[in-house]
Amino acid sequence: MNCISMNCIIVANGNLLFTPRIKRLLEEADLIVAADGGATHLKQMDIAPHVIIGDMDSIHPDTRCFFEKKGTPIILHPSRKNQTDTDLCVEFAVKKGATTVTMIGVTGHRLDHTLANIFLLRRLCTLGVESRIIDANNDIYLVTDHLKLEGKKGDLLSVLPVSDKVTGLTLTGLEYPLEDAAISMGSSLGISNYFKKSWVTISVLTGVLLVTKSRD
Repeated sequence: MNCISMNCIIVANGNLLFTPRIKRLLEEADLIVAADGGATHLKQMDIAPHVIIGDMDSIHPDTRCFFEKKGTPIILHPSRKNQTDTDLCVEFAVKKGATTVTMIGVTGHRLDHTLANIFLLRRLCTLGVESRIIDANNDIYLVTDHLKLEGKKGDLLSVLPVSDKVTGLTLTGLEYPLEDAAISMGSSLGISNYFKKSWVTISVLTGVLLVTKSRD
């Protein structure tokens, strides 16, 4: 069994706000992977990725040249491919042994890309890799068993089924707790709950649950 933890941050080319939290996460990362144009975000923060992966269709030429001069490895893929650049980065991180994956810059104006990136969390769940997406307003998780989150009293939290049904849904530490509930896809029952305590737990017996900790 591999007991060594590896914290990976994947930076894509979507919306990204340079908050102190984001900078701290990058500084603490064991592996930073840039998905194509995500390298531009890192250049603006004066942080070098360990590798840049993609078809190089969205990276600015100056950014590519900058990191090439620094000796940053670039793994080039053809533009006609069956995976998005972010998907390729997830695959790379898993092969490198990442035990935790955080994706930033993976939400934005393209809803198809945003949804595809959210559902990459499902694959990581299946592989036993802790994972999340962070943007300016949300921390996003997919839960297939159990999740514990820290927050402040009043922090918003919503849960949505993304499988036909979720059973055994139990929520603790929230203003509106649930115990052994069943909810179906399309239900808004889990929207706009909020932290009552500093730690909350979310658990399910079957199904897949989308969890968002949000900031208005």
